[in-house]
Amino acid sequence: MAAPLDKKAEERRDLQLMQWASLLEGTTLVLLVFIAVPLKHLGGCPIATSIMGPIHGLAFLFYVWMMFRLTASADWSKGEMARLLIAALIPFGAFANERILRKKAAEIDATA
Repeated sequence: MAAPLDKKAEERRDLQLMQWASLLEGTTLVLLVFIAVPLKHLGGCPIATSIMGPIHGLAFLFYVWMMFRLTASADWSKGEMARLLIAALIPFGAFANERILRKKAAEIDATA
């Protein structure tokens, strides 16, 4: 049986998952806003939003779930949590979040 992860290793793993969730959510939002919606309104192709809408919705739910999991387990401030959420609502904001999460992971590695 595997040994339980210590707190630092668990926080590092959650940060990595949050980085992936941020990239996934950001990519699907950009695809939805800049490709699927114009295809629907300018190109008369509503199938694009019918496909990308639910995909982005699932990615966003995964992102929010990971955000709450990470902020609860790592004792993040409400301000940091709000920043994570607000950035997810802005196209390309999730990519800025990913860089911030990468820096936070480096800080954890430095203290380990």
